[in-house]
This record gives sequence, structure tokens and C-alpha cells, in this order.
Amino acid sequence: MTVTVPPDYRPTEKEPFMNAKQQEYFRRKLINWRGELLKESEETLESLQEGGVQEPDLADRASAEMERALELRTRDRARKLIAKIDAALARIEDGSYGYCEETGEPISLKRLEARPIATLSVEAQERHERMERTHRSD
Repeated sequence: MTVTVPPDYRPTEKEPFMNAKQQEYFRRKLINWRGELLKESEETLESLQEGGVQEPDLADRASAEMERALELRTRDRARKLIAKIDAALARIEDGSYGYCEETGEPISLKRLEARPIATLSVEAQERHERMERTHRSD
């Protein structure tokens, strides 16, 4: 069953949570985000392949190396983000998307709009972060 979502559609609290329209809205949002990240990744790869020229000046060479290292770190973060997007798309398919992994309660639409890969409600995320802070070894 294909669900059509108008371009100006935004999920609201007035409709049933994670109905077919909302699921399709978030599915498209995630797919578009993934596409942007992949496009940026391809552009980075092209620029890194072109960047093989040795700079004669030591400071310029160090600067170019720093830029390349930063690009690689950014790409690594994007790769991890793509994995989280893929996991969110899988949750849409299995019907668990939009529900907190810890409590099973719906994650607010505002939170999903801001962070469509969210797996925890705001409250559960805050608890999780508090626990991390108290168990972190300094």
C-alpha cells in the first residue's frame, strides 16, 4: 500500500501516532537526509583523491593534512549517522519507529522532527545521560 504525503504535510498530535502518513513522512525525511550525507561523502572522496599534490611549503602541507584529517573525521561521523538512519528506516518497516526503546512510550513528534533517528524519549535520554555522567571515570 502506497501512502501519498503532500509536500506541505507536517505530523500533528491530532492524528493517530505513527499512522501510515506519519511513517511515510519520516521515511522520506530519513531517505532524503541519507541521500544528502552520501552526496557529501562522494564529494569529499573526490576532493581527497585530488588532494594528492605535495605542498612545497611545510606550513601549507601541515595545513592541508589537518584539513584532510578533519574531512576524514567528518566522513566517519557521517558514516555512523547513515548507519543510524538505516536502523531508523528498519524500525519504520517493523513498526517500532517512534517508540522509546526503553519505555515503549511514543517519542514526541517535536523530538522526531528535530532528530528523526531518536530511539529514546526526552525523559529516557536525560536519564541515560545522567547515568553516563555518574558512571564516567574521570
